[in-house]
Formats: sequence, structure tokens, C-alpha cells
Amino acid sequence: MSNGELTDRKKVSLGTQPITLRTFSSKNTTHVFASSDRPTVIYSSNKKLLYSNVNLKEVGHMCPFNSAAFPDSLAIAKEGELTIGTIDDIQKLHIRTIPLGEHARRICHQEQSRTFAICCLKNQSSADESEMHFIRLLDDQTLECISTYPLDTFEYGCSILSCSFSDDTNVYYCVGTAYVLPEENEPTKGRILVFIVEDGKLQLIAEKETKGAVYSLNAFNGKLLAAINQKIQLYKWMLREDGSREIQTECGHHGHILALYVKTRGDFIVVGDLMKSISLLIYKHEEGAIEERARDYNANWMSAVEILDDDTYLGAENNFNLFTVRKNSEGATDEERGRLEVIGEYHLGEFVNRFRHGSLVMRLPDSEVGQIQTVIFGTVNGAIGVIASLPHDQYVFLEKLQSNLRKVIKGVGGLSHEQWRSFNNEKRTAEAKNFLDGDLIESFLDLSRGKMEEVSKGMGVSVEELSKRVEELT
Repeated sequence: MSNGELTDRKKVSLGTQPITLRTFSSKNTTHVFASSDRPTVIYSSNKKLLYSNVNLKEVGHMCPFNSAAFPDSLAIAKEGELTIGTIDDIQKLHIRTIPLGEHARRICHQEQSRTFAICCLKNQSSADESEMHFIRLLDDQTLECISTYPLDTFEYGCSILSCSFSDDTNVYYCVGTAYVLPEENEPTKGRILVFIVEDGKLQLIAEKETKGAVYSLNAFNGKLLAAINQKIQLYKWMLREDGSREIQTECGHHGHILALYVKTRGDFIVVGDLMKSISLLIYKHEEGAIEERARDYNANWMSAVEILDDDTYLGAENNFNLFTVRKNSEGATDEERGRLEVIGEYHLGEFVNRFRHGSLVMRLPDSEVGQIQTVIFGTVNGAIGVIASLPHDQYVFLEKLQSNLRKVIKGVGGLSHEQWRSFNNEKRTAEAKNFLDGDLIESFLDLSRGKMEEVSKGMGVSVEELSKRVEELT
């Protein structure tokens, strides 16, 4: 409040139903509980209002509840239900482990049926017992297994997707498989299975045999796009005369060693190859064909790909590096337009096996940080990280901060941070470019006041302003 006037107004959307606000105390601090169809806890940190999702569906009303049996608890009323519970550490990740007793290889969520579908490998009880693979259906609230579909002997689940097709209102689970035979170097046979969830059970609607492993599946303009060994294949969903459905081949594209990872945006298809880095394909509706538009000619062994925007694509490769490439639409010649330009390189030090657009915490749409697009990644070692696409001005500011932090924070054993983050593979080493280390920047908040002031002096910005800028990103 300034001169009797309220300033710095902020707003945030908390669902679509009327909101009821009630205060409560947790760990000697006052918070506000917003009851609605998207219940939220509002709290203060370093003179800023922050918002944290609550792991409940719809809440009609809440009031503090304190007794000998339930100290510092909340009574939460929902339709036909009263819940008494406590609030954990606010804005921390909640990790819940569900023992499967099996090795989960792929997972997919379907909002309409409120289920998870998982490709599982059953643990062998003895060396003589053959591997068994299943598609398990789990309730997304209780995480109980409610249905199982066994795959054939030697058949592995390689990819899974929830999607719908043109001229069909149903939502399906599509599963891509491979027959992994001991005598074959690469699978020569697989299947695409299409399931619907009816009464909590998996029902097989259609299947299509393929000439190889179905490494990736994507919904694509009301159709199904599959990466099968060295080929990208597009299928359409057809209605037979008897009213049943079938998957029918439309077109494809050869030219890969193994097309392992595929992402799509509009008519564009980004492919991550086993050895041939990233390539960009386009689907042409008139011709009913898929053609290559451009590729990265570096020999990167890919482990994951993602589309950041229409022209920029993110890749991870097997030497624990990240890199970004850009489509050169303004190139003067066909050769220039056919080459993806490498614009960013960075050594992560982790083997990334999945990128997904999204955020781990609530995004505030009216804040500057809330507008930043983020991609979550998962690694083989079990790490989860976030990559944010920063506006140019913010990148320049944080790059300068990173440079000053390197002078103040020294690596264990004298290791150089700059050297560690340099892109490195068997052929070359290059200084990291157009990537920043968020962990290093966040460590500014853990510095002593003296070291903070040292960094502040190099930046020409007050300690308070630096702390505020860094906190907004964390």
C-alpha cells in the first residue's frame, strides 16, 4: 500500500467455480486456502504471494480443525464427503511410490477414462522362465490395476499414446510393439494395437502388423503417425462396411537408420535418429506424401527430441549433451534451407530419455515468468529437470550473472564449471552456447552476504534486486 492506495495488482485463475477463501496456520505461518474446483493454497515468501496446487479435485469448503487426535489439521468438505488432513511442506514436489512388482517401460494418461496405461515387463522368478510383457490399466486416483492385456511371447511394448481419430468421438489407447527374437539383430515384426476403455476394461478394437519395431506413436491431424525401424509411417482410421474399424496405411518416408523418437507440430514432423541426429519432415496433404525438409548433418546418436517452437528443436544425445537446432527458412539456396543450423550446445552430464512440455509447479499467467515456456526432462539416473526458453533480455542478464557467479563459486577440487558444461563428444569439444546453468544461478540465494555483494558489484545491481530476479525463476 502506498499513500493509502493499493498497488501492484496481480490476478490468477483458480478454476471456473466460485471461490471461498479461509485462513489457516501451518508450521506457525498463516496461509489462505482457496476452495474451488481447483483448490489452491496461497502463501507468502520473501514479500511475494505464491500459489500451490492441492492434490484434491473439487473442494466446496474448508475450515481449520485442531484436536488431540488431529493437531493442526484441516476439515475439507466435498460433495458427499468430509476429509480431515494436513498440509505438507508447501510448494515442494510430492513423491508417491507405487510398487508395481514389474518393470514399467512406458506410461500414458487418459483424462477421459481417468486411467493410466502402462507397458510392463514382469520380473522373472527364475532364469528358465521367459519374459512376459503386459499392458496394465490403472485407475488414476487409486492407482490400482483394473485391467490387463497380455502381449505375445517375445513381444515388447515400445510406445503408447492416448488419442482420437477423425470422424470418431471415442478416445483410444494406441500401443506400438516389437517382436524381439533372440536370433535377430533388429526386430522385423511388430504390431499397432488400438484399445478402448469400456467399464474399466481394456477392449482391443483393431490391430495392424508392422515390418519392424514401433518405436514411437504420435497423434497427427486425426491420424496415427508411427516410427517403424527406419521408416516413418502414417495410418488413417477407417470404417468398414460392417461398422468395425481398421488401421490403413496412407503414406511413409524412408531414409533413416533407426527412427527412434518423433515429435509433431501441425504438418511438421521432427525425427530423432539412432545415429543421424535430427531431421525435419513435412506432410503434404495434396500429394498425400511425407517429404524431408531439412536435417542436421552432424552424427549425433539421439536419445530424445522435442519441438520448442515452429523453427527451433531440442535434442539430447548419448554423450550426455543437449543441443538446439533451427530451421533456416530464410536461406538463399535449397542447400541452406535443407540444413538445420545448430544454435545451442550444452553438456548436461545426464542421459535424457524423455522431453515433455509442461511445468512442475503452478504457472501464474499474469507474471513475466508465467509466460516462459518450459520443457520437463527425465533421465536414466532418475533425475527430473526443467528447460525454460528465456526472452533475449532476460537471457543476457542471467548470462552475465552466471559469469560473475563462476568467479565467486569454485568447483570441488578446482574443477572448472565452464569446462564441465562444454559440449563434448568423441569428435570435438565446444564451449556451451545459448544455454545457462539454472542450478548455478539458483545457488546465488545460498551465498553469504559478502559473496552476494561481490556478485552484485560485478553486476551493477543491488543484492535485493538480484535475489528477487533469481527467486522469480526458482
